[in-house]
Order: sequence, then structure tokens, then C-alpha cells
Amino acid sequence: MPHRSILAVVLWMSGALLSFSATAIAVRTLAPTFSIFEMLAVRNAAGVLILLALALLKPELRPGLKPRRFPLHLARNVLHFLGTDGWAFGLTLLPLATVFALEFTTPAWVALLAIPLLKEQMTRGRLVAIVLGFAGILVILRPGLETLQPASFLMLGVAFSFALVAIMTKRLTMTESTFAILFFMNLLQLPMNLAGVSRAFWLQVQPSHALGLIGISVGGLLSHYCLTNAYRRGDATMVVPLDFMRIPLIAFVGWQFYGEALDPYVFLGSGIIIMGLLYSLHREAKSA
Repeated sequence: MPHRSILAVVLWMSGALLSFSATAIAVRTLAPTFSIFEMLAVRNAAGVLILLALALLKPELRPGLKPRRFPLHLARNVLHFLGTDGWAFGLTLLPLATVFALEFTTPAWVALLAIPLLKEQMTRGRLVAIVLGFAGILVILRPGLETLQPASFLMLGVAFSFALVAIMTKRLTMTESTFAILFFMNLLQLPMNLAGVSRAFWLQVQPSHALGLIGISVGGLLSHYCLTNAYRRGDATMVVPLDFMRIPLIAFVGWQFYGEALDPYVFLGSGIIIMGLLYSLHREAKSA
């Protein structure tokens, strides 16, 4: 890859890492006052407004406001809604590093589900990623010990739902733009989150909530935007290892801001998962 492209990937991934971390901190900050549904409703409403403003400024984006595959958009966003709300809820129950580590089992689920759903073949690289992925889960959760929590199984369910979302997203990208996928993600999930709201929560907003609301609104949108652009500029073999930096980064954030212990088993299990995924990516690149 040209040096300019490598620099672009690093910059986009730096934006993604900071945005994911900002979103996680925002959820922790707002959780004592607002419910998960309320926080994510704010994120969706802000996303819709920001994307509509971009469509007004850039006419070339406007075709994305008309979905060509609405049933698939709807199915994808119901699953994404369940996964995102579960992820946000997990942030209030588990150490930040554990949440992000368990979320990284999603590629293993994708490799497993792609066989029946996308008719893809099981290769040696994908098999290694699946086996090491679930081995990493066992190291992180340590079944039978006091560290095993029901919230950990919630996060595994979240990773599974995100895997289904990834497969549906792959189908959507054949006909839909990134703008369209992001717009309908926020538009369809807004009423879903509002359905779980039972009060006029906006009356509870105080000046002290400003940074948290900005973090969850802007960070939630920028994280997906930056990650998508990183994949457009560079190969997966370069982007995915940079994405793994989320685990040590969020572990440092949890330790620095919330006094969470740096659990060596989280890093060991994450390392096992990462080795499997890197081996799979290496095999895929070699075959290509």
C-alpha cells in the first residue's frame, strides 16, 4: 500500500478508537440519570439530524434516503437494536475491557454463520479463528470461578447478534451506500428505543450532562463512519489489527477513570482470540 493510504487508515482507525471509547465513557457517565433506551434514543435522534443535514448540503447523498431493500434494513436493525442495547447495558455491569473483549468474538460467529447463511466454505484459517475464539472466551470467563457473571453471557449474545448484523450488512452493501445504511440504522432504531421510554427524560437534562450527550451522539455516529472509511482505504489485514487496539485502550480508560483492575486473563483471552483472527486473515490474504 502507498504510504499515503497507510497514513489514512491509521488516522481513520484512530478516530474510530477514540469514538468507541468516547461512547463507552458517555454511557457510563449518563447511566445514573438516564436509562439505556433514553441514551440510545438521543444517539439515534442525533444521528438522523446529522445525516439529514449532510444530505441537505450534499445532493449526491439524497438517493440514500430511499431504501431499495426495506425488509432487509428492518430485519438488520431489529437485531442491531437488540445488540446495541445489550452492549450498552453490559457497559454498566462489566469492566469495560471485558465488554470489548467478548465483543471481539463476533468475527468467529460470523465465520461460523457464513457457512449456512452465505454458503461460504469452511477453510482452515476460519476453523482456527473459531476454535481459538471460543478458547479465548473460556480464558476470559473462567467457567466455575466467581468471576463468571450472567452479564458475560449477555455480551456473548450481543456478539452473536452483531455477527448476524454483519452478514446482513454484507448483503446490503451490494446495493446500498454507507450513508443509506447509517441513516436507516438510526431512523428505524429511534422509535424502537423510544418505545422503552416511559417519561419526558429530556426534562432531566442538566448542563453537567452536556459532554456525555455529545459523546454518545457524535461518538456513536463517528465510530461507524471512521471504521467504514478505514476499510475503504485499506485491506482488512491492516484494519483489523488496529481495531484490536480497542481492548488495551478501553482497559486503560477503565483503569484510569473508574479504578477497574487490569485483569491479565482478559488480555490473555483477547490475545488468543486475536491470534486466531490474524491467522485467518493471513490465510485468506494468501489464498487471494
